[in-house]
Amino acid sequence: MTSTLERGAVPVTRTEWLKALDELPSTPNNIPAFFFAHGSPMLVGPNPGALADFLRDFGPALLQKYQPKGIVVFSAHWETTGDRLVTDYGEQNPLLMDYYGFPPELYQLKFKSRGDADLAARVTELYKEAGQSARTTQSSESRGRDGRGFEGPGLDHGVFIPFRIMFGNEFTSVPIVQISIDESMSPEKNWALGKAVTKLRQEGILILSGGLTVHNMRDKASWFEATANTLQKDFHQALLHAVSQEPDVRKQALLNLTRHSGFRECHPREEHFIPVYIAAGAGETGKAVIVSGLYGAPTFAFGLD
Repeated sequence: MTSTLERGAVPVTRTEWLKALDELPSTPNNIPAFFFAHGSPMLVGPNPGALADFLRDFGPALLQKYQPKGIVVFSAHWETTGDRLVTDYGEQNPLLMDYYGFPPELYQLKFKSRGDADLAARVTELYKEAGQSARTTQSSESRGRDGRGFEGPGLDHGVFIPFRIMFGNEFTSVPIVQISIDESMSPEKNWALGKAVTKLRQEGILILSGGLTVHNMRDKASWFEATANTLQKDFHQALLHAVSQEPDVRKQALLNLTRHSGFRECHPREEHFIPVYIAAGAGETGKAVIVSGLYGAPTFAFGLD
């Protein structure tokens, strides 16, 4: 399915995404749920590109419009089977530098933030109310080995890399809790993960779900619109079209994307696309808008009044 959206209607320049951010409703008691592109560790390196430029505008706009009491974040880089895991790291969120082969300075990055036991408990309560198994995980529990050979817990790079750009190297004014995604990669099951916590939006909590909508490590040409093939570019347009649908048809349009002829061209494995379904589930009702339409790295808001 090729979108009928005109390119001029999709924010791809700074002027356009600033306008889209400005037009988001200021609703601290009904905060939209967002899918955002988290990028790679190179976002904090030299020549980071348009996504980093967008994230620098995105973070302050979120804080100004919604004054969140907390942030709940999902990342493509934390999958679990069975229990949904929810971080409860206390006053200092550790970092898990779960990437390999990057310049040494990217393993010295700092991002100071804090967790919140009450928010973590509220998240697990909501999952249990929805009939899903969930528990908290603390700093004594390892998430795995990182690129330094360190075994430990922490926010992964799908969180701390973009958050450093969005909120600064020290961000302790708003607590951050991370939730694992469902390793099954089922769009329906991950949609339900977002839907289970939608009440948080009325409780002053910002829900962010991060990934990438083109993530083919076998085909570096796919990463850039100028060099992507026709199927990959068609998939990007189909995604923008699906997000722009009315709520009564949007879910099926998004689910249909896994059968698009360009889906596997963009996602040999779908873990980076699944966070779209989590955000869409959290904002199932209400309008959805394209905040940034950057190829392979867009940002969407779901659940607007």
